[in-house]
Amino acid sequence: MGIFVRRAVLLAGCFCIPSASAQPLLVSHAENADYHSVQQAIDALPAEGGDVLIKPGIYREKVKISKSGVHLSGTGSNPEDTVIVYGDGAINVGGTVRSATLSATGDDIRLENLTIQNDYALNPANPPSQGVALSLTGDKDVVTRVRLLGAQDTLFAGKGPNGRMSRQYFSNCYIEGHVDFVFGNAKAWFRQCELHGIANQAVVFTAQSKAAPDEDSGYVFDHCSLSADPAARDIALGRPWRPYATVVFLSTKIDAQVVAEGWREWAPGKTNSLSTSYYAEYRSFGAGANPSGREPHSHQLTDSEASRWSLSVFFGGATDWLPTERHRGNTKQH
Repeated sequence: MGIFVRRAVLLAGCFCIPSASAQPLLVSHAENADYHSVQQAIDALPAEGGDVLIKPGIYREKVKISKSGVHLSGTGSNPEDTVIVYGDGAINVGGTVRSATLSATGDDIRLENLTIQNDYALNPANPPSQGVALSLTGDKDVVTRVRLLGAQDTLFAGKGPNGRMSRQYFSNCYIEGHVDFVFGNAKAWFRQCELHGIANQAVVFTAQSKAAPDEDSGYVFDHCSLSADPAARDIALGRPWRPYATVVFLSTKIDAQVVAEGWREWAPGKTNSLSTSYYAEYRSFGAGANPSGREPHSHQLTDSEASRWSLSVFFGGATDWLPTERHRGNTKQH
């Protein structure tokens, strides 16, 4: 957990980040609470946003954040204590992103010390479909110590309408799913996060969707870890949703039994995007690290090449919106 550029205040065991609203709004299941749902509190914030503190509990609702400057923080000791969950599938709501449990389109969004879950896939009566936990498409968004739980398409880290810039920073998060479970075309940096593949006949950690060589997007995973259930099969680091997909793993611990080639074609025999995508690793280690066996179009970076993917370079030196202190250890599911 980090301290942001704004002065952090310790409240109920959680670092909360002050914003435009002087008085945070509190969400609780208590009878005398002003707000019993997360959406009620967000709607009550002024146009410039503000802080919403969420007491421990399970909040079964869809949440939409269109305002900028909205900061949601769970007040429990752990992210597991405060859960926002819903169960829409793309097949039922007319689109993948529409299935999101929490959808944030505003800029300067802060999410901290929470669990966000889409439990559509947990109902055996539901037909297979994508089910997004978090859809994030604003600019300068920060997600810290958040658990994102789903199956196919858990996290949509994408750009806003008309390709508007979307810079995102994830720190000490736990993200689980199976097919393409981190997907989209944001410019996103993941620091000390765990990506966990759940049991499935196929697991693909990423589906980045950079569509043109000059598009400013990509995913960088810095000192992250990749794990998987023993029953997870055919595990790949990623496949290109669009022909210039860009994904870089820096100093990643790969405990998952990733296929030797590492990367997959989007539709084998039909697409040829691996030759135009940029897939790279730097000093991967663990059981699934296999530099000599990787897909020939992918890259094993030298020290000099890896430096071009440093945090400051990646964000073009514009890092004043990022946390300033090192975060605590990884958040895992128990």
